[in-house]
Amino acid sequence: MESTGRHARRRYVPKGPLALGAGLVALLLVVGILAYGARRGSERADGAPATILATPEPPPVLKSPPVVESWPRWGVTHTQYSADNDTDRAAGRARDLFSRVPMLQNQHIMGWGAGNPQPSPGKYDFRDLDRRVKLMATTDAQPVLTLCCAPDWMKGGSEGRTNWGKIEVAPQREHFDDFAKLAATVAKRYPTITHYMVWNEFKGFWDDVHNSWDAEAYTDMYNRVYDALKAVNPKIQVGGPYVPVDSHVSSANSSDLKGPWGAIDTRPLASIEYWLKHKKGADFIVIDASSATNDKGLVPDEFAALQKFSVLTTWLRQKSGDLPVWWAEWYIAPDNIDWDEPHRTAVQVAAMMEFAKSGAATALYWNPQRRTGDDCPGCMWTPGTGDEMPMAGVLSGFTRWFNAGAKLVDVTVSDQRARVLAVEKQMVIVNTAPEPLSVTVDGKPFELDPYAVEWSDRGQ
Repeated sequence: MESTGRHARRRYVPKGPLALGAGLVALLLVVGILAYGARRGSERADGAPATILATPEPPPVLKSPPVVESWPRWGVTHTQYSADNDTDRAAGRARDLFSRVPMLQNQHIMGWGAGNPQPSPGKYDFRDLDRRVKLMATTDAQPVLTLCCAPDWMKGGSEGRTNWGKIEVAPQREHFDDFAKLAATVAKRYPTITHYMVWNEFKGFWDDVHNSWDAEAYTDMYNRVYDALKAVNPKIQVGGPYVPVDSHVSSANSSDLKGPWGAIDTRPLASIEYWLKHKKGADFIVIDASSATNDKGLVPDEFAALQKFSVLTTWLRQKSGDLPVWWAEWYIAPDNIDWDEPHRTAVQVAAMMEFAKSGAATALYWNPQRRTGDDCPGCMWTPGTGDEMPMAGVLSGFTRWFNAGAKLVDVTVSDQRARVLAVEKQMVIVNTAPEPLSVTVDGKPFELDPYAVEWSDRGQ
């Protein structure tokens, strides 16, 4: 079921009880350097025993996240349907895709494949989240958790019930501490997960009276979560504010941060500046955005519009004192765009080039898997069969060659319609034209089909 919030973009959250058909998932145990685990019975953040709503099986011994030479800039966010709840054939193939070149994998603690983790005060149900954490562990991921969303009883709803239609409601202020305690409980349960994003897109923090974001309330909640996580483990990395950054061609809310691609809305920029000034601390800064404007779509075209990503990344680095910039989500077109897969993939590759060149630390690809039988543009594998789609290879290639520590090099290009990203030993080329292109890149001739993406050894 697609989310219907103010800034929902191709989201899949359960609306109604989750029926994922999985057996009880084993809790994970940390033994020395072997890691993804948890106690048989969780604890509340205040140390009191908590009730797990399902009796777990004995925990398996699973390995720690891989040791990487550089931060894996690229990764995915799991959605409602992923490699743990597709058909057996598709799930096995999808796991192979994730394992081929280990990358970042992100999961929300509630929604997008995970049920309510705390249906009532002191009572926890981590079965779905355990399953997703196990998936990340067994596919060698660098794991990330997004601390969203909140149980109903923190939002004025009933204890023991979950109204998935209110997934985008923020906790009430009197429950900010309860949400921080839930975050701490999650951190204790998965002690080898050390990277957390706080909330998602300011959900529930829109102020209708002032027609703007309530950055003060969000920052209050963020600070409590930050303190709670650091109390569990000072090495935990915490980031926010994860605000959606809109742009327009013409709007009363347009800022001076503008270009041929449009103008950034003043309200998310003001929210980011408020958070930077009043946060307790942060290890990275998080946003998301689409290259499309809210009023005119993609301007001046789908490739030129991608410059918004570079401009925003540079602005964030400057404003934050060069905090690592995380793109929690990024989108290259409105949902109603009807591109074929080569065209869509070409734009996505060009967007990833913008992130790499502007120095973004992380860019997570929203992985909008569908149920069996649905079309799935931009997905990593076909639903039900697990056949690899183009973005699987793109993400693997970028993770292998263009991580955050990679040293980019300039190469010559005879036709600017071909965009290129290169390191010492490898380069990737994308044809941004709808027609075939003969081009010389780095001294080598290439014949590129319309919207082709081609990898080439530089022979150094």
